[in-house]
Amino acid sequence: MPFVRAGRAVRETVSGLPRAFWWLWTSTLVNRLGGFVATFMALYLTLDRGYSASYAGLVAALHGLGGVVSSLGAGVMTDRLGRRPTLLVAQASTAVSIAVLGFVRDPVSIAVVAFFVGMASNASRPAVQAMMADIVRPEDRIRAFSLNYWAINLGFAVSSVAAGFIAEVSYLAGFLIEAGMTMVCAVVVFLKLPESRPAGGAGSEEAPGDGVGLGAVLRDGRFMGVVGLSFLIALVFQQGAVGLPVAMGRAGFSPADYGMVIAVNGVLIVALQIPVTRFIQHRDARRLLVVSSLLAGYGFGLTAFAGSIGVFALTVCVWTLAEIVNAPTQTGLVVRLSPLHGRGRYQGMYTLSWSVASLVAPLMAGFVIDRLGAEWLWGLCAVVGTVAGLGYGLLMRRLPEPEPGVVPGATGAKAEAAAG
Repeated sequence: MPFVRAGRAVRETVSGLPRAFWWLWTSTLVNRLGGFVATFMALYLTLDRGYSASYAGLVAALHGLGGVVSSLGAGVMTDRLGRRPTLLVAQASTAVSIAVLGFVRDPVSIAVVAFFVGMASNASRPAVQAMMADIVRPEDRIRAFSLNYWAINLGFAVSSVAAGFIAEVSYLAGFLIEAGMTMVCAVVVFLKLPESRPAGGAGSEEAPGDGVGLGAVLRDGRFMGVVGLSFLIALVFQQGAVGLPVAMGRAGFSPADYGMVIAVNGVLIVALQIPVTRFIQHRDARRLLVVSSLLAGYGFGLTAFAGSIGVFALTVCVWTLAEIVNAPTQTGLVVRLSPLHGRGRYQGMYTLSWSVASLVAPLMAGFVIDRLGAEWLWGLCAVVGTVAGLGYGLLMRRLPEPEPGVVPGATGAKAEAAAG
Protein backbone atom coordinates (compact mmCIF):
# COMPACT_ATOMS: atom_id res chain seq x y z
CA MET A 1 0.00 0.00 0.00
CA PRO A 2 2.76 2.53 0.77
CA PHE A 3 4.34 1.62 -2.58
CA VAL A 4 1.03 2.26 -4.35
CA ARG A 5 0.71 5.67 -2.72
CA ALA A 6 4.31 6.48 -3.57
CA GLY A 7 3.78 5.46 -7.18
CA ARG A 8 0.67 7.62 -7.40
CA ALA A 9 2.55 10.58 -5.94
CA VAL A 10 5.33 10.17 -8.50
CA ARG A 11 2.86 9.97 -11.41
CA GLU A 12 1.03 13.07 -10.19
CA THR A 13 4.33 14.92 -9.88
CA VAL A 14 5.70 14.19 -13.36
CA SER A 15 2.56 14.13 -15.51
CA GLY A 16 1.15 16.95 -17.59
CA LEU A 17 4.27 19.08 -18.03
CA PRO A 18 5.15 20.32 -21.54
CA ARG A 19 7.89 18.74 -23.64
CA ALA A 20 9.94 21.94 -23.60
CA PHE A 21 10.12 21.74 -19.82
CA TRP A 22 11.59 18.24 -20.00
CA TRP A 23 14.28 19.36 -22.46
CA LEU A 24 15.15 22.22 -20.12
CA TRP A 25 15.14 19.73 -17.25
CA THR A 26 17.46 17.43 -19.22
CA SER A 27 19.84 20.30 -19.91
CA THR A 28 19.90 21.10 -16.19
CA LEU A 29 20.57 17.47 -15.25
CA VAL A 30 23.43 17.09 -17.75
CA ASN A 31 24.96 20.35 -16.57
CA ARG A 32 24.91 19.28 -12.92
CA LEU A 33 26.16 15.77 -13.64
CA GLY A 34 29.30 17.42 -14.99
CA GLY A 35 29.65 19.98 -12.19
CA PHE A 36 33.02 18.79 -10.91
CA VAL A 37 35.03 22.01 -10.72
CA ALA A 38 32.94 23.78 -8.07
CA THR A 39 33.28 20.71 -5.83
CA PHE A 40 37.05 20.33 -5.98
CA MET A 41 38.23 23.89 -6.77
CA ALA A 42 39.22 24.75 -3.20
CA LEU A 43 41.03 21.43 -2.82
CA TYR A 44 42.71 21.87 -6.21
CA LEU A 45 44.13 25.23 -5.19
CA THR A 46 45.18 24.31 -1.64
CA LEU A 47 46.29 20.68 -2.00
CA ASP A 48 47.36 20.31 -5.64
CA ARG A 49 48.68 23.80 -6.38
CA GLY A 50 49.85 24.52 -2.80
CA TYR A 51 48.15 27.90 -2.34
CA SER A 52 46.79 29.17 0.98
CA ALA A 53 43.18 29.07 2.11
CA SER A 54 43.10 32.85 1.70
CA TYR A 55 44.15 32.58 -1.95
CA ALA A 56 41.55 29.85 -2.54
CA GLY A 57 39.01 32.18 -0.97
CA LEU A 58 40.16 35.02 -3.22
CA VAL A 59 39.74 32.90 -6.36
CA ALA A 60 36.31 31.76 -5.24
CA ALA A 61 35.43 35.37 -4.50
CA LEU A 62 36.49 36.45 -7.99
CA HIS A 63 34.33 33.66 -9.37
CA GLY A 64 31.49 35.15 -7.35
CA LEU A 65 32.35 38.66 -8.55
CA GLY A 66 31.95 37.43 -12.11
CA GLY A 67 28.48 36.26 -11.18
CA VAL A 68 27.69 39.64 -9.64
CA VAL A 69 28.71 41.39 -12.86
CA SER A 70 26.65 39.09 -15.06
CA SER A 71 23.50 38.74 -12.91
CA LEU A 72 21.80 42.01 -13.79
CA GLY A 73 23.16 42.09 -17.34
CA ALA A 74 21.88 38.58 -17.98
CA GLY A 75 18.50 39.53 -16.56
CA VAL A 76 18.24 42.46 -18.97
CA MET A 77 19.40 40.24 -21.87
CA THR A 78 16.77 37.67 -20.92
CA ASP A 79 14.00 40.28 -21.19
CA ARG A 80 15.32 42.10 -24.26
CA LEU A 81 17.09 39.51 -26.44
CA GLY A 82 15.26 36.43 -25.25
CA ARG A 83 15.75 33.37 -23.08
CA ARG A 84 17.23 31.08 -25.76
CA PRO A 85 20.05 33.35 -27.04
CA THR A 86 21.03 34.23 -23.48
CA LEU A 87 21.25 30.54 -22.60
CA LEU A 88 23.29 29.70 -25.69
CA VAL A 89 25.83 32.46 -25.12
CA ALA A 90 26.12 31.67 -21.41
CA GLN A 91 26.60 27.93 -21.78
CA ALA A 92 29.05 28.08 -24.69
CA SER A 93 31.12 30.71 -22.86
CA THR A 94 31.09 28.62 -19.69
CA ALA A 95 32.37 25.54 -21.52
CA VAL A 96 35.28 27.42 -23.09
CA SER A 97 36.32 29.26 -19.92
CA ILE A 98 36.24 26.12 -17.75
CA ALA A 99 38.47 24.30 -20.22
CA VAL A 100 40.94 27.19 -20.16
CA LEU A 101 40.90 27.23 -16.35
CA GLY A 102 42.19 23.67 -16.33
CA PHE A 103 45.34 24.64 -18.24
CA VAL A 104 46.42 27.92 -16.62
CA ARG A 105 49.03 27.71 -13.85
CA ASP A 106 50.02 31.27 -12.98
CA PRO A 107 48.13 32.48 -9.88
CA VAL A 108 47.07 35.73 -11.57
CA SER A 109 45.84 33.84 -14.65
CA ILE A 110 43.89 31.39 -12.50
CA ALA A 111 42.19 34.29 -10.70
CA VAL A 112 41.33 36.10 -13.95
CA VAL A 113 39.93 33.02 -15.68
CA ALA A 114 37.94 32.08 -12.55
CA PHE A 115 36.31 35.51 -12.79
CA PHE A 116 35.22 34.81 -16.38
CA VAL A 117 33.96 31.33 -15.43
CA GLY A 118 31.77 32.88 -12.75
CA MET A 119 30.54 35.53 -15.15
CA ALA A 120 29.62 33.01 -17.88
CA SER A 121 28.12 30.31 -15.67
CA ASN A 122 25.90 32.68 -13.70
CA ALA A 123 24.48 34.31 -16.83
CA SER A 124 22.27 31.32 -17.58
CA ARG A 125 20.31 31.42 -14.32
CA PRO A 126 17.87 34.28 -15.01
CA ALA A 127 17.18 32.82 -18.46
CA VAL A 128 16.50 29.30 -17.14
CA GLN A 129 14.19 30.57 -14.42
CA ALA A 130 12.31 32.93 -16.74
CA MET A 131 11.93 30.26 -19.43
CA MET A 132 10.49 27.84 -16.90
CA ALA A 133 7.99 30.51 -15.86
CA ASP A 134 7.03 31.00 -19.50
CA ILE A 135 6.49 27.39 -20.55
CA VAL A 136 4.79 25.90 -17.49
CA ARG A 137 1.19 26.61 -16.51
CA PRO A 138 0.75 28.51 -13.22
CA GLU A 139 -0.93 25.56 -11.53
CA ASP A 140 1.99 23.27 -12.45
CA ARG A 141 4.87 25.49 -11.43
CA ILE A 142 5.45 24.12 -7.95
CA ARG A 143 5.88 20.66 -9.47
CA ALA A 144 8.13 22.00 -12.22
CA PHE A 145 10.41 23.80 -9.80
CA SER A 146 10.58 20.83 -7.48
CA LEU A 147 11.50 18.55 -10.38
CA ASN A 148 14.13 20.99 -11.61
CA TYR A 149 15.60 21.30 -8.14
CA TRP A 150 15.53 17.51 -7.92
CA ALA A 151 17.53 17.28 -11.17
CA ILE A 152 20.05 19.82 -9.89
CA ASN A 153 20.70 17.79 -6.79
CA LEU A 154 20.63 14.39 -8.47
CA GLY A 155 23.40 15.65 -10.72
CA PHE A 156 25.17 17.24 -7.75
CA ALA A 157 25.06 14.01 -5.73
CA VAL A 158 26.61 12.02 -8.57
CA SER A 159 29.18 14.66 -9.55
CA SER A 160 30.27 15.26 -5.94
CA VAL A 161 31.26 11.63 -5.46
CA ALA A 162 32.80 11.42 -8.93
CA ALA A 163 34.70 14.69 -8.44
CA GLY A 164 36.53 13.36 -5.40
CA PHE A 165 37.77 10.30 -7.25
CA ILE A 166 38.53 12.20 -10.47
CA ALA A 167 40.56 14.70 -8.43
CA GLU A 168 42.73 11.90 -7.05
CA VAL A 169 43.56 10.82 -10.63
CA SER A 170 43.60 14.09 -12.59
CA TYR A 171 42.20 17.51 -11.82
CA LEU A 172 42.57 18.46 -15.50
CA ALA A 173 40.22 15.64 -16.50
CA GLY A 174 37.55 17.15 -14.26
CA PHE A 175 37.88 20.55 -15.94
CA LEU A 176 37.66 19.05 -19.43
CA ILE A 177 34.73 16.73 -18.67
CA GLU A 178 32.72 19.60 -17.20
CA ALA A 179 33.50 21.77 -20.23
CA GLY A 180 32.32 19.03 -22.58
CA MET A 181 29.08 18.38 -20.71
CA THR A 182 28.30 22.10 -20.54
CA MET A 183 28.69 22.28 -24.30
CA VAL A 184 26.24 19.38 -24.59
CA CYS A 185 23.73 21.53 -22.67
CA ALA A 186 24.18 24.31 -25.21
CA VAL A 187 23.51 21.83 -28.03
CA VAL A 188 20.30 20.66 -26.31
CA VAL A 189 19.12 24.27 -25.99
CA PHE A 190 19.97 24.98 -29.63
CA LEU A 191 18.22 21.90 -31.03
CA LYS A 192 15.24 21.44 -28.73
CA LEU A 193 14.18 24.66 -26.99
CA PRO A 194 12.24 27.40 -28.80
CA GLU A 195 12.18 31.00 -27.61
CA SER A 196 9.59 31.47 -24.86
CA ARG A 197 9.70 35.21 -24.12
CA PRO A 198 6.16 36.60 -23.74
CA ALA A 199 4.92 39.15 -26.25
CA GLY A 200 4.23 42.69 -25.03
CA GLY A 201 1.04 43.32 -23.12
CA ALA A 202 -2.22 43.84 -24.93
CA GLY A 203 -2.19 47.06 -26.87
CA SER A 204 1.43 47.70 -26.00
CA GLU A 205 4.05 48.47 -28.60
CA GLU A 206 6.89 48.20 -26.13
CA ALA A 207 9.36 45.39 -26.29
CA PRO A 208 8.89 42.85 -23.51
CA GLY A 209 10.57 44.04 -20.34
CA ASP A 210 10.65 47.72 -21.31
CA GLY A 211 8.01 48.59 -18.70
CA VAL A 212 10.07 47.22 -15.79
CA GLY A 213 13.47 48.84 -15.49
CA LEU A 214 16.12 48.04 -12.92
CA GLY A 215 15.20 51.23 -11.09
CA ALA A 216 11.66 49.90 -10.58
CA VAL A 217 13.08 46.67 -9.19
CA LEU A 218 15.31 48.57 -6.75
CA ARG A 219 12.36 50.67 -5.59
CA ASP A 220 10.31 47.55 -4.85
CA GLY A 221 10.90 47.50 -1.10
CA ARG A 222 9.26 44.17 -0.38
CA PHE A 223 11.20 42.42 -3.10
CA MET A 224 14.51 43.98 -2.09
CA GLY A 225 13.87 42.81 1.46
CA VAL A 226 13.63 39.28 0.11
CA VAL A 227 16.87 39.83 -1.82
CA GLY A 228 18.66 40.99 1.34
CA LEU A 229 17.51 38.02 3.40
CA SER A 230 18.34 35.69 0.53
CA PHE A 231 21.89 37.06 0.64
CA LEU A 232 22.21 36.20 4.33
CA ILE A 233 20.95 32.67 3.96
CA ALA A 234 23.10 32.20 0.85
CA LEU A 235 26.18 33.18 2.88
CA VAL A 236 25.47 30.23 5.13
CA PHE A 237 24.68 27.68 2.42
CA GLN A 238 27.80 28.68 0.44
CA GLN A 239 29.99 27.32 3.21
CA GLY A 240 29.17 23.79 2.13
CA ALA A 241 31.25 24.42 -1.00
CA VAL A 242 33.75 26.91 0.43
CA GLY A 243 34.45 26.58 4.15
CA LEU A 244 33.69 22.88 4.55
CA PRO A 245 36.24 21.47 2.04
CA VAL A 246 39.01 23.74 3.33
CA ALA A 247 38.24 22.86 6.96
CA MET A 248 38.13 19.13 6.17
CA GLY A 249 41.36 19.33 4.18
CA ARG A 250 43.14 21.05 7.08
CA ALA A 251 41.80 18.39 9.43
CA GLY A 252 43.48 15.70 7.34
CA PHE A 253 40.56 14.44 5.27
CA SER A 254 41.02 13.62 1.56
CA PRO A 255 39.15 14.98 -1.47
CA ALA A 256 37.28 11.68 -1.68
CA ASP A 257 36.21 12.07 1.98
CA TYR A 258 34.80 15.52 1.26
CA GLY A 259 33.12 14.23 -1.89
CA MET A 260 31.36 11.51 0.08
CA VAL A 261 30.26 13.93 2.82
CA ILE A 262 28.92 16.63 0.51
CA ALA A 263 27.20 14.00 -1.64
CA VAL A 264 24.87 13.43 1.33
CA ASN A 265 23.40 16.84 0.54
CA GLY A 266 22.45 15.86 -2.99
CA VAL A 267 21.27 12.37 -2.07
CA LEU A 268 18.93 13.66 0.65
CA ILE A 269 17.48 16.31 -1.63
CA VAL A 270 16.90 13.72 -4.33
CA ALA A 271 15.15 11.47 -1.81
CA LEU A 272 13.16 14.10 0.11
CA GLN A 273 12.62 17.20 -2.05
CA ILE A 274 9.41 16.10 -3.75
CA PRO A 275 7.66 14.52 -0.71
CA VAL A 276 8.71 17.39 1.57
CA THR A 277 7.52 19.95 -0.97
CA ARG A 278 4.14 18.19 -1.15
CA PHE A 279 4.00 18.33 2.66
CA ILE A 280 4.91 22.01 3.10
CA GLN A 281 3.09 23.60 0.16
CA HIS A 282 -0.04 24.42 2.15
CA ARG A 283 1.78 25.47 5.31
CA ASP A 284 2.58 28.93 6.60
CA ALA A 285 5.45 30.36 4.53
CA ARG A 286 6.62 32.70 7.28
CA ARG A 287 7.11 29.87 9.73
CA LEU A 288 8.83 27.71 7.14
CA LEU A 289 11.33 30.44 6.26
CA VAL A 290 12.13 31.16 9.91
CA VAL A 291 12.60 27.48 10.76
CA SER A 292 14.69 26.75 7.66
CA SER A 293 16.98 29.72 8.40
CA LEU A 294 17.59 28.52 11.95
CA LEU A 295 18.20 24.95 10.77
CA ALA A 296 20.72 26.19 8.21
CA GLY A 297 22.61 28.33 10.71
CA TYR A 298 22.76 25.79 13.49
CA GLY A 299 23.32 22.90 11.08
CA PHE A 300 26.55 24.53 9.99
CA GLY A 301 27.22 25.57 13.57
CA LEU A 302 27.30 21.91 14.59
CA THR A 303 30.23 21.39 12.21
CA ALA A 304 32.45 22.88 14.92
CA PHE A 305 32.01 19.61 16.83
CA ALA A 306 32.66 17.27 13.87
CA GLY A 307 35.76 15.09 13.98
CA SER A 308 34.83 12.16 11.77
CA ILE A 309 33.22 11.59 8.38
CA GLY A 310 30.06 10.33 10.08
CA VAL A 311 29.61 13.49 12.17
CA PHE A 312 30.37 15.72 9.21
CA ALA A 313 27.68 13.83 7.25
CA LEU A 314 25.23 14.29 10.14
CA THR A 315 25.69 18.06 10.10
CA VAL A 316 25.12 18.03 6.34
CA CYS A 317 21.81 16.25 6.98
CA VAL A 318 20.67 19.08 9.26
CA TRP A 319 21.39 21.97 6.89
CA THR A 320 20.17 19.96 3.90
CA LEU A 321 16.74 19.73 5.51
CA ALA A 322 16.85 23.52 5.80
CA GLU A 323 17.69 23.78 2.11
CA ILE A 324 14.85 21.45 1.12
CA VAL A 325 12.34 23.61 3.00
CA ASN A 326 13.82 26.99 2.11
CA ALA A 327 14.21 26.56 -1.66
CA PRO A 328 10.56 26.12 -2.75
CA THR A 329 9.26 28.45 -0.03
CA GLN A 330 11.56 31.29 -0.99
CA THR A 331 10.85 30.61 -4.66
CA GLY A 332 7.17 31.14 -3.99
CA LEU A 333 7.90 34.38 -2.19
CA VAL A 334 9.78 35.78 -5.18
CA VAL A 335 7.04 34.51 -7.50
CA ARG A 336 4.46 36.60 -5.70
CA LEU A 337 6.53 39.75 -6.18
CA SER A 338 7.68 39.37 -9.82
CA PRO A 339 5.67 41.00 -12.67
CA LEU A 340 5.17 39.14 -15.95
CA HIS A 341 7.21 41.35 -18.27
CA GLY A 342 9.98 41.97 -15.76
CA ARG A 343 10.77 38.34 -15.05
CA GLY A 344 14.32 38.52 -16.38
CA ARG A 345 15.21 41.62 -14.38
CA TYR A 346 13.61 40.35 -11.17
CA GLN A 347 15.30 36.99 -11.66
CA GLY A 348 18.59 38.78 -12.25
CA MET A 349 18.26 40.82 -9.07
CA TYR A 350 17.39 37.74 -7.05
CA THR A 351 20.30 35.85 -8.62
CA LEU A 352 22.48 38.80 -7.64
CA SER A 353 21.90 38.03 -3.96
CA TRP A 354 23.45 34.59 -4.43
CA SER A 355 26.22 36.00 -6.62
CA VAL A 356 27.21 38.57 -4.01
CA ALA A 357 27.14 35.80 -1.40
CA SER A 358 29.45 33.78 -3.66
CA LEU A 359 31.78 36.77 -3.60
CA VAL A 360 31.63 37.44 0.14
CA ALA A 361 31.41 33.88 1.52
CA PRO A 362 34.84 32.69 0.28
CA LEU A 363 36.56 35.82 1.56
CA MET A 364 34.81 35.40 4.89
CA ALA A 365 35.68 31.69 5.09
CA GLY A 366 39.33 32.13 4.12
CA PHE A 367 39.87 35.04 6.50
CA VAL A 368 38.14 33.41 9.46
CA ILE A 369 39.78 29.99 9.00
CA ASP A 370 43.27 31.47 8.53
CA ARG A 371 43.06 34.00 11.37
CA LEU A 372 40.71 32.45 13.93
CA GLY A 373 40.09 28.82 13.02
CA ALA A 374 37.22 26.88 11.48
CA GLU A 375 35.24 26.76 14.74
CA TRP A 376 34.71 30.53 14.56
CA LEU A 377 33.37 30.20 11.01
CA TRP A 378 30.75 27.69 12.10
CA GLY A 379 29.74 29.85 15.04
CA LEU A 380 29.35 32.82 12.69
CA CYS A 381 27.07 30.70 10.48
CA ALA A 382 24.80 30.10 13.48
CA VAL A 383 24.62 33.83 14.13
CA VAL A 384 23.84 34.69 10.49
CA GLY A 385 21.14 31.99 10.33
CA THR A 386 19.52 33.42 13.44
CA VAL A 387 19.54 36.95 11.99
CA ALA A 388 18.01 35.68 8.73
CA GLY A 389 15.28 33.85 10.64
CA LEU A 390 14.38 36.97 12.58
CA GLY A 391 14.39 38.96 9.35
CA TYR A 392 11.98 36.59 7.62
CA GLY A 393 9.71 36.71 10.66
CA LEU A 394 9.51 40.50 10.44
CA LEU A 395 9.30 40.75 6.64
CA MET A 396 6.48 38.26 6.26
CA ARG A 397 4.24 40.39 8.47
CA ARG A 398 4.35 43.10 5.79
CA LEU A 399 3.71 40.93 2.75
CA PRO A 400 0.30 40.87 1.06
CA GLU A 401 -1.75 37.73 0.95
CA PRO A 402 -1.09 35.58 -2.14
CA GLU A 403 -3.34 35.84 -5.14
CA PRO A 404 -6.39 33.54 -5.25
CA GLY A 405 -5.27 30.05 -6.15
CA VAL A 406 -1.64 30.69 -5.24
CA VAL A 407 -0.21 28.40 -2.59
CA PRO A 408 1.82 30.22 0.05
CA GLY A 409 5.40 29.11 -0.04
CA ALA A 410 4.92 27.34 -3.34
CA THR A 411 4.15 29.13 -6.57
CA GLY A 412 2.06 31.75 -8.23
CA ALA A 413 0.93 33.29 -11.47
CA LYS A 414 3.74 35.78 -11.78
CA ALA A 415 6.96 33.75 -11.94
CA GLU A 416 9.09 31.30 -10.08
CA ALA A 417 12.14 33.48 -9.85
CA ALA A 418 14.07 32.01 -7.04
CA ALA A 419 15.63 28.69 -8.03
CA GLY A 420 19.05 30.16 -7.57
